[in-house]
This record gives sequence, structure tokens and C-alpha cells, in this order.
Amino acid sequence: QEGDAAKGEKEFNKCKACHMVQAPDGTDIVKGGKTGPNLYGVVGRKIASEEGFKYGDGILEVAEKNPDLVWTEADLIEYVTDPKPWLVEKTGDSAAKTKMTFKLGKNQADVVAFLAQNSPDAGAEAAPAEDAAD
Repeated sequence: QEGDAAKGEKEFNKCKACHMVQAPDGTDIVKGGKTGPNLYGVVGRKIASEEGFKYGDGILEVAEKNPDLVWTEADLIEYVTDPKPWLVEKTGDSAAKTKMTFKLGKNQADVVAFLAQNSPDAGAEAAPAEDAAD
């Protein structure tokens, strides 16, 4: 399911109470809170790897059990819809807990498309399919 990044940028207003999107050079793409990690570059980034952010036990367990797992658009759509079932699936632990209590009920693909647009590594997962057309 393809998202609309422009719509996602508006929808991200619901996320910025806890999250910012700030480029490595300090440019604020979206000024926001620091309760959650900076989401610049999240698509294609290893799970729970934002430098200096104190992650919750559940997401750290996902990273520990799946050391090579990076955020894909599909995983992010699932996660923002309802983080707990995603954590349970990835950890195999029905007691896994999340610090992210917010659930995005609609327009998830749009928000994730906006995040992908601000993720330099996002193209890595989709690139081979495009090359096949050459």
C-alpha cells in the first residue's frame, strides 16, 4: 500500500508531541518532542539504534533477538497501528511492553511515506525491483 508523503507530513502533527524529524546537521524538518526517538532516517535504520535515546525494554528485546532487523515501511505501518502486537510477534514474548502508547488509527501509510522521504537509507529495500525494469 503506497502512502502519500504530503498527506503524511500533515498527519505527522499527531506524532510530533513525542517525535521530531531532525536531520544530522541539526535542521528541523519537523520540530517535536523528545519523549520518542528522532525519526529522521528511521526507514532503513536498525531497530532501537537512535544514538543517545533511552529505549524501552520491549523494543530493545526486538533489537537483541533480531540484530539485523531494520525498520521497513511495512513494519512501521504495523508498529504505529498498534505497537504491542508487533512487539509480541517480533520477540515471541506475550508480556513484551512498549513505551509507545499512541496508536495511529488511519493514514499510517501516508505517515510512513513521509518518514521514508526523510530517510536516506529508505531506498535500499525497494531498489532491486526498479532496476529490473531496465
